[in-house]
Amino acid sequence: MKYLIAIAIFLGCFTAAGAQHTVSADMFEKGLRQPAVQLLDVRTAKEFKTGHLPNALQADFTNKKEFAERVKSLDKDKPVFVYCLVGGRSNGAAKWLTANGFTDVTDLSGGINAWRAEGKAVTGAQKGPQMSQDLYKQAIASSQWILVDVGAEWCPPCRKMAPVVKQFAEEKKIKVLNVDGGNDLDVMKANNVTEIPTFILYKDGKEVWRKSGIVEAEAFRKAMK
Repeated sequence: MKYLIAIAIFLGCFTAAGAQHTVSADMFEKGLRQPAVQLLDVRTAKEFKTGHLPNALQADFTNKKEFAERVKSLDKDKPVFVYCLVGGRSNGAAKWLTANGFTDVTDLSGGINAWRAEGKAVTGAQKGPQMSQDLYKQAIASSQWILVDVGAEWCPPCRKMAPVVKQFAEEKKIKVLNVDGGNDLDVMKANNVTEIPTFILYKDGKEVWRKSGIVEAEAFRKAMK
């Protein structure tokens, strides 16, 4: 009987609609095994680069505009698990998400510090060298069309745009130059890119079109006409 009660309590932690929960690292890890869970790191991009939970997306809760824009790409009806460094920002983010229509939000008590203290795995702590501006210029200096995709795997709208970009590139047989929005900061600065995702089309080495955020496939097509 005690075992059945414990199971019921555990399942209840992750199924109550419209609920917000704060749980331990062990409970957080178990909850991540659910299907369709969306994992959100609400630290800064710089903090994210020091290591993050596997498959996490990133949206800086201290940057209200960025945060609100990035979470638009999340499904409000699917579970969202949030964490930060020690729990303060993720608690605030969880409250914001719940207040803005997300039905099931779970917050990691103690943040990634508590996660690490339990010996649980993090990823993404090491980054390679930045792309140089010279290499960037060489890549776009072509008589062909070049689509520059400035994004990152941990950026929710970037991940949402990935299949759109792939389909467009295959359809038009166009080369795509990927710029890492979490690492290639010098290239971003040199080309006045201030948000991700950002898409830039070049023809004959010259910029002919630019758009940030979620972009419909038809917008790419029109830009090439």
